[in-house]
Amino acid sequence: MKKVLKTLLFASLLPLMAGCGNGKSSKTQAQTQPAEVAPLVAVTTVSARAVDQLATYTSTVEANIKNNIAPQTVGRIQKINVEVGDFVKAGQIVAEIDKVNLQQAELQMKNKEIEYQRLKGLYEAGGLSKSDLDAIELAYNVSKSSYENLLENTVLRSPIDGVITARNYDKGDMFTMGQPIYIVEQIMPVKLYVGISESEYTRVRKGDTVEITVEAFPGKVFYGKVNRINPTIDAATHTFKAEILVANNYKSLRPGMYARVTVKFGTENNVVIPDIAVVKQSGSGDRFVYVLNGDNTVSYRKITLGRRLGAEYEVLEGISDGEVIVTEGQVRLKDGVKVTVEK
Repeated sequence: MKKVLKTLLFASLLPLMAGCGNGKSSKTQAQTQPAEVAPLVAVTTVSARAVDQLATYTSTVEANIKNNIAPQTVGRIQKINVEVGDFVKAGQIVAEIDKVNLQQAELQMKNKEIEYQRLKGLYEAGGLSKSDLDAIELAYNVSKSSYENLLENTVLRSPIDGVITARNYDKGDMFTMGQPIYIVEQIMPVKLYVGISESEYTRVRKGDTVEITVEAFPGKVFYGKVNRINPTIDAATHTFKAEILVANNYKSLRPGMYARVTVKFGTENNVVIPDIAVVKQSGSGDRFVYVLNGDNTVSYRKITLGRRLGAEYEVLEGISDGEVIVTEGQVRLKDGVKVTVEK
């Protein structure tokens, strides 16, 4: 009987023993659970400075002047004096057409000149009326003009300093007026046209300096000036045309080259931040930074970026001069989190 009583007493104490054991375990767990650690971050104070306002446009290099060289009438080509790629001077003879008509016109002009001089002497002696002298003088001037016109269209000269970019006939061919004999282009200077947004219309001035780069000369910058500004805006694209003139003294730029033209629209005093501070919002094109508050918490701040400046970005909206932003440790951050600033 005593043995049975002991067994029952031991069984009744088991729940109390188990409860005491659970309390001790909970207390131990509470004591060993680590406290939450504030993320360690690096910060920097941002400042505003003058930033050049630039925009880059694509364009194609064009000759400043492009001329077709051809006579006004059909004729056989007697001489071809220059080839494609040759540089020519204004007035240089580049080709000659058959001179039969020119020689006939020259003879007629000389006969009219002789007749005019003879009758002029007769008029001065009182043997000819003024009207008769005027008639022969007119005939002489007409024949002279005809000769000079034929001369211009028989002995062909370059109208400009430039380079021959096309030759469409050979010596002995009959010129048929279908194509010019030569095309000559002036490449000192060259010009480019860029379509600039209408919002910048009041910020572009004639004489402004621009920078030009071409793929043929990587790393090299050419400089040009705004030569003309179209007075109207294209209603479809809301852009206006600006003509850029480049001296091209070394003849490096050639018509047809693909070019990038960088236009400066003055300067703006904007905040500049390190590019490592910028965080891209997942799933969108938004950019933001974490701004450090006075109580060592951070705030999410959406920003609008401007130009990239090497390892920095210009900020158009979102941050003020003198604010402190996080530059390292953004991975563990969220809005309102308290942080530890790296010393």
